Amino acid sequence: MMERMREGASSIWVKVILGLIIFSFVFAGVGSYLAGSSQQPAAKIDDREISQREFEQAYQNERNRMQAQLGDYFSTLMGDPAYVQQFRRSVLDRMVNDVLIEQRANELGMRISDEQIRNAILTMPQFQRDGKFDNEIYNTLLRRSGFTPDMFAESMRTDLLRQQLLVALQGSDFTLNNELAALTKLEKQQRVIRSLTLDVAEFTKKAEISDEEVQKFYDENPQMFTRPDQVKVAYVELSGEGLKTSLEVSEEDAKAYYDEHQAKYSTAEQRKVSHILIEGDSDEAKAKAEELLAQLNGGADFAQLAKESSNDTFSAKDGGQLDWFERGVMDPAFEDAAFALEKGETSAVVQSSFGYHIIKLDDVKASQVKPFAEVQDDILAEVREQRAAEAFYDLQTKLAETAFEMPDSLDDAANAVNAKVELTEFFSRNDAPGVLANPAVLQAVFSPEVREDGLNSDLIEVGPEHVVVVRVEDSREEMVLPFDEVSASAKQQLAARQGEQNAKAKADEIIAALREGNTEILEKESVNFSDAETIGRIGADRMIADVAFGLAKPADEKPVYGMTRDMVGNVLIIALDKVIEADVDAVSVNRQLAGQVEQMNAQQDVMATLEVLRNTAEVSYPLLDESEN
Repeated sequence: MMERMREGASSIWVKVILGLIIFSFVFAGVGSYLAGSSQQPAAKIDDREISQREFEQAYQNERNRMQAQLGDYFSTLMGDPAYVQQFRRSVLDRMVNDVLIEQRANELGMRISDEQIRNAILTMPQFQRDGKFDNEIYNTLLRRSGFTPDMFAESMRTDLLRQQLLVALQGSDFTLNNELAALTKLEKQQRVIRSLTLDVAEFTKKAEISDEEVQKFYDENPQMFTRPDQVKVAYVELSGEGLKTSLEVSEEDAKAYYDEHQAKYSTAEQRKVSHILIEGDSDEAKAKAEELLAQLNGGADFAQLAKESSNDTFSAKDGGQLDWFERGVMDPAFEDAAFALEKGETSAVVQSSFGYHIIKLDDVKASQVKPFAEVQDDILAEVREQRAAEAFYDLQTKLAETAFEMPDSLDDAANAVNAKVELTEFFSRNDAPGVLANPAVLQAVFSPEVREDGLNSDLIEVGPEHVVVVRVEDSREEMVLPFDEVSASAKQQLAARQGEQNAKAKADEIIAALREGNTEILEKESVNFSDAETIGRIGADRMIADVAFGLAKPADEKPVYGMTRDMVGNVLIIALDKVIEADVDAVSVNRQLAGQVEQMNAQQDVMATLEVLRNTAEVSYPLLDESEN
């Protein structure tokens, strides 16, 4: 077989075909570069465009943020194509709003000064260490994010400009004392009510349902009596969590690990330097740096020269001095030069991605090994975890191999890893028990290889060091259950539906009579109102409060009636007897309420402003419009 393959590979026809394939790849690659320039934008706002790259980056950032916040629940949401489309639209809407706000701020002549940007950066918590701005953290985070200081400053300028307009809008709102007093009176208002309960269960018992009605209900609602596609599953579950507690690790084992990994428990050598930075990569920048180096060699004071000439304004005020750092933090060229110096020595001109540097080594902290006693507990835990992981890997390999080699049963696989075969009752996709509800497991269970061919599944990873193998022992297709099997259930459902309708109709009848002043109907129906109680908007039953506070004030001491449901579905008739107004002094209102009202008004102002800006601008979504068509 292999000889024939080698002979075929040397054939002239194979070489011609491979040549054509490579040729097509070349032109496909070139074509993709040429087509890239005509890629349509994600959104257009007048003459301003939001590129697909900008949108996809913002979308991915928001998706990562939501995933970190909501976890598996967000993953479930993202499994719905309609939700994904809505989520993408919301991200693009926000980006469009940002552009509209920025444009409006520019139209109003708003500006952000360099000093405002500097102060904002100095106070950002991301760049703080021990409560103070740290220049090393600042430069490192910018480099990792692909920003230069100038790029980041311009990004900050845009963000601060938007905030300036939003703060101006929100800061213009205020509330009057009389307005707050009126709102406080409404909030503290109380109502005196009585309630009358009509037990739906009693109406359900009295419902008269004929066999013909049950048959008709069954025929008209087949979906209510459909048994879903179901399976009965056997599975073997293997988790590494228990191995960590069962494994023994001695102090000798920990000491041996410590001796073999000394570097892991050593602090890295740290250096403290001062530097002078000349930004840019031009010949002029290099010449200026070399001129400063000549001045230093001539006896000039390093700190004074840094204050006067360094473009790194954050360190310049401290004479160019930076905080302690270790390898892997700074720009590689800067770092190599700094670690090549002796204490007190000054480097030649060093070029980095930020410009040209002159570096002076101020101090050195040598590497130190932590004592074994200090790290013993950490080592014991780490060794135990490593051995548990190794043991789990061996077991999962054995489980996978045995389940594959003996595909018609899970007994041999379970014995191989000292586990037991679990067996379920029939279940559907929507009510899978325990670990079987995992999407990957469900996909395997309902796959043709497992469900139809009756084979063991592949090893399925459901979490870190957590796997399962499944097989379908029995299955049954979706079907409408025979009438004889569900007639009693259908009759009960129909009776419950009729009971609810009859209870509501009776409530309507009682309320109509009471509004006419006919109180005898209560005795006739053998029902009574409860004793009067005073309720507020907060703390009462939400459903009762919504109805009670939605009713008009009683006039001429005549109750006002409404209807709702209680927590178990019974019908409630609410009688409103009296409204108790709160006595509120206009000058002593709750300032917290004032803040809430102002915030609500501010949000409405921002939304109204955005609506006006959208209506007066030409906004389109080419990318989303194309995906929806």
